[in-house]
Amino acid sequence: MTRRLSARPVVAVSAKSIVAVTWAVHTDNMHTDTHSTAHSNSSPHSHGTSQSHSTPQNASDLAPIDFWEDRYGGAPQVWSGKVNTVLADVASTLTPGTALDLGCGEGGDVIWLARNGWQATGIDISTTAITRAVQAAADAGVAQRAMFFAADLATVPAGLYDLVTASFFHSPVELPRVEILRQAAARVAPGGHLLITSHSDFPPYSQSSDQHEHHFLSPEEELSQLGLNPDVWEAIITEKRSRMTTDRNGDPAPIEDVVVLINRHKQQTR
Repeated sequence: MTRRLSARPVVAVSAKSIVAVTWAVHTDNMHTDTHSTAHSNSSPHSHGTSQSHSTPQNASDLAPIDFWEDRYGGAPQVWSGKVNTVLADVASTLTPGTALDLGCGEGGDVIWLARNGWQATGIDISTTAITRAVQAAADAGVAQRAMFFAADLATVPAGLYDLVTASFFHSPVELPRVEILRQAAARVAPGGHLLITSHSDFPPYSQSSDQHEHHFLSPEEELSQLGLNPDVWEAIITEKRSRMTTDRNGDPAPIEDVVVLINRHKQQTR
């Protein structure tokens, strides 16, 4: 669905509402949440194979870097390495250029982008995840087109990109989500796109004790909270998309993703 942005009030989402989400991610090769490692003061990526790793009850009290280093250090591989389904579907319709993946985890999305003609950069708070991503890119033969950096996402790296992607920014530790996404929008080059993919509800594989407290954003809320100038930006996609994943028992289960794709005009409209 394509439409002009309307000048609506910004819907704010506090970091506390993100902290309230404490999931234990269980996935297998059927689950392609590709991102549940957004990193700033945290990390939300999910690339299809998580080793059914329980989230500590006091996760919100841990320093983000400690939480995510423990998360990645606790298993030889956390995600499947498969590309996020939404990213593959959307990026396939765009002209390859430069791309930035926020919270890249072990690099599955960045590697897919590099294989498909993009000059892709991934950033993640976990040095363990980044080390694995670098090796995976080398093994895939795309090391010259895939770059990775270990850094806090609270400050999105400088530079402009044709595509900035942020997937499943839901974290059990502190995450200034809105601030990160607004900074991400500022890194989109004229003519470029920002792609945000998020959960519309608790995934069937989640084990959260706070499911009654967390509010998942609708596509419209996701867009509104960015506070973008409607003369500069145009919403290309604001919708929910269904796909199949697995539940905690490993059985097939449906899931809905919130998908927001926005385009920055090459020239400001009047």
